[in-house]
Amino acid sequence: MDWISQNLTLVLIPVISAVVGYITNFLAVKMMFYPIEFFGIKPFLGWQGLIPAKRREMAEIEVELVLGKLLSVKEIVNRLDPAQINKAISRRLKQVIRKIVNEVMEESAPTLWASLPVQGKNLVYSRIELDSPNVVNKMVHDFQHNIDEILDIKELVVEQLVQSPELINEIFLKSGEKEFPFIEKSGLYFGFLFGLPTMALWYFYQAWWILPLGGLIVGYATNWIALKIIFEPKQPIRFAGMTFQGMFLKRQSEVSRVYSDIIEKKLFNSKNVVEIVLNGSGSNQLFELIELHVNDAIDRYISMAQPYFALGVGTENYYKMKRLAVQRIFADSDKYLLYAHEYADGALRVGEDLRLKMEALSPEEFEGVLRPAYQQDEWKLIVTGALLGMGAGFFQLFYIFA
Repeated sequence: MDWISQNLTLVLIPVISAVVGYITNFLAVKMMFYPIEFFGIKPFLGWQGLIPAKRREMAEIEVELVLGKLLSVKEIVNRLDPAQINKAISRRLKQVIRKIVNEVMEESAPTLWASLPVQGKNLVYSRIELDSPNVVNKMVHDFQHNIDEILDIKELVVEQLVQSPELINEIFLKSGEKEFPFIEKSGLYFGFLFGLPTMALWYFYQAWWILPLGGLIVGYATNWIALKIIFEPKQPIRFAGMTFQGMFLKRQSEVSRVYSDIIEKKLFNSKNVVEIVLNGSGSNQLFELIELHVNDAIDRYISMAQPYFALGVGTENYYKMKRLAVQRIFADSDKYLLYAHEYADGALRVGEDLRLKMEALSPEEFEGVLRPAYQQDEWKLIVTGALLGMGAGFFQLFYIFA
């Protein structure tokens, strides 16, 4: 009976190694993404998921290695048709323009505007509304021509991912939706295999350090091998009638579709583009563009009545009126541009463009989609697995084989 109990206890070594391998790999994956915000006492006593903690650096890597090289902002924006944009925003733009005209005139020329009969005001509204499609056309063309100065793709992507750490988690988790569960499960298999030599050594030589050392090796090796299998070998290798290639690289077409779909819907959509061009580093260039065309339009609207208008308003108030009009058109841009989001998202076709270009990448280039962002911190996951494995080894030593 003692012999049976002794051997059953011995068999527990590879079983416990399998459990340790699974737990360490499971924790390694979770520690990459969670918690999203730092938990504990800063700066060292606690933990934050590796990817949320370095989301700015990782977002910059994504832009440099993937989006910045694969997406041509100029090419994408040139797909916008000014006529279709006019059609989408026309009704709301008219409402916004009437409100702006009223407020600008009441502030810059209150007496003249108050004395103008309803028919005269309606004539002003009609003249502006009739010409607004022409102004929008010119603005869209100039926007497309100057897009590199107005829209910075790096700023767009980085700011969105920094403000939404859950989004960068989603990009990684969905793109690697088959690889990360494999990392967890592989710990079970590799842990059992690595536990067999530890069991054999313990059977012949029961030194106190064998179990902690075996646990450390199991925790380290299971994490390290799982990461290697995902990305190695890069190029397909045929052996014994089978093809071997890194799991992530083998799914290039599927990952490209998932990745590009998230980028299009959550990141590089017309809503985010409008937000960054209105409030980002290129907003001054956009303001200048609007100023140019709005001033030109105002000069044309009143060209025939300018002598009378100058007498009624005065030169100073005339220029004040133009400044106010430009400021309000710019400030209220989101109120009418939001009606163009549906058309713009369909016209930009960011997802389709990105997917095709990602599918055409070499395996070495495709590896850069996910791995470089956390590769520099892989050692933390591996070392954590090793320490947990060693702790499990001490547990066996003191509570099972004591």
